[in-house]
Amino acid sequence: VQLQASGGGLVQAGSSLRLSCAASGRTFSDRALGWFRQGPGKGREFVASIGINGDVTRYASSVKGRFTISRDNAKNTVVLEMNSLKPEGTAVYYCAASRYDGGIYAYAGAYSIWGQGTLVTVSS
Repeated sequence: VQLQASGGGLVQAGSSLRLSCAASGRTFSDRALGWFRQGPGKGREFVASIGINGDVTRYASSVKGRFTISRDNAKNTVVLEMNSLKPEGTAVYYCAASRYDGGIYAYAGAYSIWGQGTLVTVSS
């Protein structure tokens, strides 16, 4: 069972980037999915999460209105669309699947399966 994140890269401030996360080994249609990030010298912080049907989402205040999370249960994937990127968004971005059935969660402890991370660097 694993999650594979991709799509990171080096972009200029104000640009957009699309991160994808593909799950394998089992379906995660019964679990909330989330994105977290860890910047240089910082702890891991919540970015966005999405419920099992994709109709309920939550965002960190720092990204609300600029980032959009979505999921495709048929493809077992979750996507984070990032617009108007800022230099403070430079971080390794991780996708994660929750340890609980249903619900939606904005804290790392609720997630038990993590992807390997993909680096996003935003230059000013």
